[in-house]
Amino acid sequence: MDRIIRNMPGMENLLRCRDLPSFCRPNTEGNFLEWAVFRTRQSLAADALMLNTFEDLEGSVLSQMGQHFPKLYTIGPIHHHLKIRKAESNKAKDIPTFKNSLFQVDRSCMAWLEAQPQGSVIYVSFGSSTIVKREDLMEIWHGLVNSKKRFLWVMRPDIVAAKDNDDRIPAEVEEGTRERGLIVGWAPQEDVLAHKAVGGFFTHNGWNSTLDSVVAGVPMICWPYFADQQINSRFVSEVWKLGLDMKDVCDRHVVEKMVNDLMVHRKEEFLKSAQEMAMLAHKSVTPGGSSYSSFDDLIQYI
Repeated sequence: MDRIIRNMPGMENLLRCRDLPSFCRPNTEGNFLEWAVFRTRQSLAADALMLNTFEDLEGSVLSQMGQHFPKLYTIGPIHHHLKIRKAESNKAKDIPTFKNSLFQVDRSCMAWLEAQPQGSVIYVSFGSSTIVKREDLMEIWHGLVNSKKRFLWVMRPDIVAAKDNDDRIPAEVEEGTRERGLIVGWAPQEDVLAHKAVGGFFTHNGWNSTLDSVVAGVPMICWPYFADQQINSRFVSEVWKLGLDMKDVCDRHVVEKMVNDLMVHRKEEFLKSAQEMAMLAHKSVTPGGSSYSSFDDLIQYI
């Protein structure tokens, strides 16, 4: 799984076998690979392609894709782009908010964040569909508590793969969570990541979450689950230098070490890279930026 793939255009000598999408792995259940091939063929037949990314983030890959798609429109990060356009049209007054959550948002976490020191909290969320084994969840929980760092964890009611009779939480984990943590069912992610108290994001690296973190300038610990997340996490750690990749590992000692590396030992290194990328993301969706201009070109084309 650590064999380097040397002939991937735009990603030469970057990806290992373990960094390929989950449906490329042997013994993968279902027909995801067939679905991916089908969707790729559909894309190749299209007149144009829109992508939720920006030039400074994925330039080397986009240049390769441009050879197959003469009309390639990069208009991301879309959620940030939307805010910029709305602010523009409203002359910066009464910028509307958008409710796009799949679950009921618990905003009590924002008051909790207000009481925490700047950059002291690691935000933990594995998205809206990731399913975690109970033993993995407990390893992550132990690691977070053992790191002695504050944490805000989005733990959906359906996050555990299968319920068993032993749903007890060890006393030391409960105590550590009471002292330094907060668990909610769902959080306003963009607001959380933009909060001054948040200094890191423990994420599954779905593309929306990855872009949320990029825009907010928050370094990441990557624990990908399926589909594109494996590649995303490799880019986060090895190309953009925005964090650490914990792919295919779930061990409390590794979690503890990575949290401390991200939040303490290598904090300045990752924060510098994250803030620089956030500036590029913002620049891309402001007038004259690559995504802003690409969106105008797309409108003209349509």
